Amino acid sequence: MADLVTLFNATHSSAQFASAYLAYLADILQAIDVSIIEQIIDAFSTAAENEKTIYFLGNGGSAVTATHFASDMAVNTRTNQHKPLRAVSLVDNLALLTCVSNDEGFENIFIRQLEIFMQPGDIVVGLSVSGNSPNVVHACQYAKDNGATVIACTGFSGGKIGSLADIHFHIPTPLGEYGPVEDIFQILDHLIYTYLRLSRVGSLSH
Repeated sequence: MADLVTLFNATHSSAQFASAYLAYLADILQAIDVSIIEQIIDAFSTAAENEKTIYFLGNGGSAVTATHFASDMAVNTRTNQHKPLRAVSLVDNLALLTCVSNDEGFENIFIRQLEIFMQPGDIVVGLSVSGNSPNVVHACQYAKDNGATVIACTGFSGGKIGSLADIHFHIPTPLGEYGPVEDIFQILDHLIYTYLRLSRVGSLSH
């Protein structure tokens, strides 16, 4: 499969590149191991039944996805007949993030929160295209060492968090291709949210 640079060089207009990008994304999506998605859904459902918390974390675009993911899981799957998904984004407390970053280093912004809140049996979802973001690696290693389930969502070669994760959702792309991986992280969020909402509510309307 060609990379994005090759596709760009083979096109002669923005419309042609748009078509090539969408086709490229479709090819990546077709290659995804859906059994991994099933494992994630099962883990989330089990966490809800056992009243465990799911923590989402990432940097940059993945930080936005972490917040979006947590919001969809916590709010949009809620019913009166089911236990809620206790989903929390660790990127949203600006005071805490800047305090830890300033006093102890940016690599500790997530692990410090897990040290306070995480319990054995919780889930930590690390979103990192490279899989090597130090703050995500530190948090996932802490979670692994302290009885949580680690779910890694990565691109490129999977990196360090891919190697230590209990469940690894991996989008293998050439180095530097952040866009398609982050696109698919969002699709993963919406796929899981849609499945859980339809399973629980039977409708997507509010």
